[in-house]
Amino acid sequence: MRLDHVQVSCPPGGEEIARAFYRDALGMTEIEKPPLLRVRGGCWFRAGAAEIHIGVERDFRPAKKAHPAFAVDDLDELAGKLNRLGYPVTWDNETIPGRRRFHTADGHGNRVEIV
Repeated sequence: MRLDHVQVSCPPGGEEIARAFYRDALGMTEIEKPPLLRVRGGCWFRAGAAEIHIGVERDFRPAKKAHPAFAVDDLDELAGKLNRLGYPVTWDNETIPGRRRFHTADGHGNRVEIV
């Protein structure tokens, strides 16, 4: 078994804010949604084997606990970039021994972990 993708939500019309975070800040590539799903809105992104789907929810509330976790090659570089772009960076290097990580939030407030 392997994880195929993770889905998080955004409010209606929130695709550009999602693109600013997942595409522009994290450097993921936007991938085309299948035609039958495009009418629902949202957008999909991929980097390596990691894929995230952003779905539209009318009664949107950001996920504050549940989250995707992305592994990157240069944690400090990405933390700096996110800080410069105005995204929050909260380091947590004590909770899991031997693991450097931080949490951030996409433009809609969904929690995202970077390891």
